[in-house]
Amino acid sequence: MGTKFNLCDFILFGGHGDLAFRKLMPALYHLCKDDYISEDTRIITVSRRNITIEEHIELVKSKLLEYIDDFDEEFFSKFKNQIYLVNIDLNQNQTFENLKNILDEYPNRHRINYLSTSPDFFGQICQSLSYWKIITDNSRVVLEKPLGRDLKSSQELNKKVLNYFKENQIYRIDHYLGKDTVQNILALRFSNIFFLPLWNANHIDHIQITVAESVGVEGRWDYYDEYGALRDMIQNHLMQLLCLIAMEPPCSIDANSIRDEKVKVLRSFRKMKDEDIKEKTVRAQYKAGSSEGESVPGYIEEDSKQSDTETFAAIRIDIDNWRWNNVPFYIRSGKRMQKRNSEIVIQFKSIPHSIFSVDESIISANRLVITLQPNESIELKLMNKIPGLSESMELQQVDLELNSPLKVQRKPDAYERLILDVIRANATLFMRLDEVEEAWKWADTILEGWQKNLTPMKKYTAGSDGPSAAIQIIAKDGRSWNDE
Repeated sequence: MGTKFNLCDFILFGGHGDLAFRKLMPALYHLCKDDYISEDTRIITVSRRNITIEEHIELVKSKLLEYIDDFDEEFFSKFKNQIYLVNIDLNQNQTFENLKNILDEYPNRHRINYLSTSPDFFGQICQSLSYWKIITDNSRVVLEKPLGRDLKSSQELNKKVLNYFKENQIYRIDHYLGKDTVQNILALRFSNIFFLPLWNANHIDHIQITVAESVGVEGRWDYYDEYGALRDMIQNHLMQLLCLIAMEPPCSIDANSIRDEKVKVLRSFRKMKDEDIKEKTVRAQYKAGSSEGESVPGYIEEDSKQSDTETFAAIRIDIDNWRWNNVPFYIRSGKRMQKRNSEIVIQFKSIPHSIFSVDESIISANRLVITLQPNESIELKLMNKIPGLSESMELQQVDLELNSPLKVQRKPDAYERLILDVIRANATLFMRLDEVEEAWKWADTILEGWQKNLTPMKKYTAGSDGPSAAIQIIAKDGRSWNDE
């Protein structure tokens, strides 16, 4: 059970969209059920659909039954009293008066404006909220990605929002950062003394970050084709994970202290020259193959259009600072991969000399493997003696699991953590403007190189581990991907 926090009005724009029904409403349901949010909090769905509140409540109920495993009829009879509906056409400013009339009933409440819409509407929504004087000092706005396609469009998008909200009122969400295991990176690094002296170039050989999806574009071809793997996944999700791994110790757990250190990492990225883009980046599209035992079409075949959008990208990143000098970061992300898997691998250096009368090649270097999906876990790979009376000392690699021993009835979804943090006005897990811009500056250089075809598009078979060029990008350094 949680602790009831300050009540608020939670305004959900795009409340009848896929994300709202699949993730946001279930998160709000569980937060209310577990007493993290006051029962007097109003969940106000904004939609242009002309339906009654009764029809809306039935729709919410049907979606909760579809997307959660622990639906409680008795609790829903209370929860439905927190559900409200406002009919608004985002293109018509005058319809926002309907929202103003509801919010004016409690003018001093904290107001969470969650924009689960196309970013094209962000500026328009904020302008209308301002016009109707709905924005107060206790208002916050949550922005879902994509936050632009490049630095310029990102700056334009953020400027529109900043015309009406202050930077400390803006919460740019990245659902990866809501995962317990991602947050545990901070605990692992900064609360355990034995990791502190090891977390640097003296002891770490390289770091890998993989976010692999077994699914294709899932009916979102037009959207995905505008963005691709670098914009859709690497520029935001993987960059955030990399920053948490590579950042210096912050002076406190305060939001700005952590985000200050993340920005320093991004600013330390070695600049990519044309030759670097050729040698250190790979882009590829999946072609027809099989996934989970079924034949699947190639990316282009899914929409019968020609495209030079990558569905897979692999990049070597070098960080020019004292801690990470000569420690490469290998990152990759792709769709229609062999399996769904997101993980961070910290590969430590090999021992300098073996005292055991065995082939040194079988003494595996230690690894810390942080798995984010499909199942969250943290494992430390260590060498250990095989039990027995053998004359020689026989060794094997064993896994030391660092997972929480606490048994929880239900593991909270990432969106529950992030929504609760917005309500608590805790911005630690959200991206600050300078973070977003630094990540785009880095990504733009690669995208411009790809537009010049410095890195020709490769192909890989759906259901594989990606193109052979991605294997080469790490193999030529004498290393290999962790594809166990």
